Amino acid sequence: MKKKRIVVIGFLGTQLDKGSGSGRWEKWRPTVALTQHDEMVVERFELLYSGKYENLVQQVTRDIGSVSPETEVVARQLSIADPWDFEDVYGCLFDFAKTYPFDTDNEEYWIHITTGTHVVQICMFLMTEAHYFPGRLLQTSPSRRQTVGDAGNYTLIDLDLSRYDQIAQRFSRERQEGVAFLKSGIATRNAHFNTMIDEIERVAIKSKAPMLLMGPTGAGKSFLAKRVFKLKKARHQLDGKFVEINCATLHGDGAGSTLFGHIKGAFTGAASDRPGLLRTAHKGLLFLDEIGELGLDEQAMLLKAIEEKRFLPVGSDNEVQSDFQLIAGTNRDLSREVVAGRFREDLYARINLWTYELPGLVDRSEDIEPNMDYLLAQFGAENGQMVRFNKEARDHYMRFAMSKEALWMGNFRDLSASITRMATLADAGRITDAIVVDETLRLKRLWQHYATPPIQPGEFNLDEVMEREQIEQLDLFDALQLTAVINICRRSKSMSDAGRKLFAASRSTKLNPNDADRLKKYLVRFGLSWGKLNADSTDGF
Repeated sequence: MKKKRIVVIGFLGTQLDKGSGSGRWEKWRPTVALTQHDEMVVERFELLYSGKYENLVQQVTRDIGSVSPETEVVARQLSIADPWDFEDVYGCLFDFAKTYPFDTDNEEYWIHITTGTHVVQICMFLMTEAHYFPGRLLQTSPSRRQTVGDAGNYTLIDLDLSRYDQIAQRFSRERQEGVAFLKSGIATRNAHFNTMIDEIERVAIKSKAPMLLMGPTGAGKSFLAKRVFKLKKARHQLDGKFVEINCATLHGDGAGSTLFGHIKGAFTGAASDRPGLLRTAHKGLLFLDEIGELGLDEQAMLLKAIEEKRFLPVGSDNEVQSDFQLIAGTNRDLSREVVAGRFREDLYARINLWTYELPGLVDRSEDIEPNMDYLLAQFGAENGQMVRFNKEARDHYMRFAMSKEALWMGNFRDLSASITRMATLADAGRITDAIVVDETLRLKRLWQHYATPPIQPGEFNLDEVMEREQIEQLDLFDALQLTAVINICRRSKSMSDAGRKLFAASRSTKLNPNDADRLKKYLVRFGLSWGKLNADSTDGF
């Protein structure tokens, strides 16, 4: 393989490279010294400088020529007005890099970061790290015992961390630990959920922007928000508290006071100042669950607090500050709430940057078993007793949990309550088949009001949602099937709920089932939508 020519790009050291008379050879001058190494020949030195240092440039060029005649010195003056101004330095280096004729096939570039101001060195690093300078960083230093003509030492730094096995492994391990932390160590088997948690971990570490968690009640929005907080706290990215409120509990004048605080005498009963949750969350994380329940006035105040970090407590003329990170949770389709005028479009746009829909337990049925084991271990740790299923009981419970009879309307809350009940009733730490039989009957009773009643002929007419001309163009088969589908839709609380009932058998054969999407596409064939079938529905999922 042909050996590439070595090209050094570096700034003139206006202090380190100075020297006059023969005495200058008694000190270490990094730019000149770099060309004095017998084992390495610098083919070309791109000597950058700013200001009126032409005399020093000429002196350094002559000295390099005397010790390394093979080295070509190309002096390039950059129009940097202030070498301590980050924007000025970076802009000039960027312009230089964009116009420089790099020839990576034949030349190897070393970016010298020993000389220049600290700002210059940082910018040289950033330009190399971003590959605007396609080379490696070069650092030089004098020998411990300087002698006349001392060449010193040089070190090349490769920014490709993948080449440093230990560093790469450490970063990979940190990532894996962060993802596992968010899942609380539960080995989820759902590919979609794993991918989502992986992205949430990256966003949580890198961004302070609001995050929106969507999904049904009990899907784990609050749990995940707490884990994000603890992850950021462990990385020293937050100093404050985790503050949580369910916006569905806020009503009337008390909503503003709870969130934004009030001053003494702001209203009847305001006997003292109250800081409010937003100020309590200063430098921490604020989780507003069911944000769709918040009133329009509170939404406007919240938007100002998110964007400006300032807001007015109730009854006060003086703004206060609070710098918090927001995670919002909802089981509503906020885009539909915006269209209906119940949620501010500007606030939705502000919190919709990082949006994640947490699947319910029925959509993560493969995760029932690992969560079941996790909950049993948690129960054992809290109560000082190990609890286990016997084989027959475990098989029985898993068959039921994965069946169409298991609606899991409360999602993971239902599963947690179910495991807690069985573990409490277990004698000698063994959950028997008899305990499982009783528990499955209990769950069926809890869910009996959610079960889909049999479809009665004639209880719904297509002309309620379609024009007569459209209906007449349907085959009898399509008309009967569509009628049955709409009946189930009208008995379901969400599109996902309806989809699970309609596709219960076939969904188990799919890797990533999306029942709501299948149902949506079916309805579109007939010019229908979930909103048209369920005008009073608040959930489009």
